[in-house]
Amino acid sequence: MKSTVKAIMMGVVFAIFLISQGCKKDPGPGETIEDIQLGKLSKTWSFSSVQLDGVDQPGYDNFSLTISGTAGNTSFGYSVSGSPTPNPWPASGTWSFGATPETQIVRDPDTADQLDLTYSVSATQLQIDFNFSGSGYPGGKTNNVNGQWVFVLQ
Repeated sequence: MKSTVKAIMMGVVFAIFLISQGCKKDPGPGETIEDIQLGKLSKTWSFSSVQLDGVDQPGYDNFSLTISGTAGNTSFGYSVSGSPTPNPWPASGTWSFGATPETQIVRDPDTADQLDLTYSVSATQLQIDFNFSGSGYPGGKTNNVNGQWVFVLQ
């Protein structure tokens, strides 16, 4: 009799297991790489350091970059404040992810101001690297802004 009860109990446990496996919901496709990166990037980032061709740049102590967007979209927004004149950043614009979303951004895609940026981001720091050539914003001397920029923000 003990073996019959034991067999019935094992059958009940096995049936419960099978039923519970059949009740799992499909988790769906999950977050895209772009959505994950957007979540990391979306906030207002403040000055930590700014270099042009390896030289610290003055005037950026109040610099901030705000990155915003909605998951699932392909175009996002940015705005800057506290920049000296001239500088390599327009006051605002759009951006999209580049070919490698984990490290590449295209600033102001499909415009005369289009610029490829390389970035790395953690919970506490954003670093953006790019090579800028032009007169700067809102306009100024070319030799003041041309070159390899590195913005470290927190």
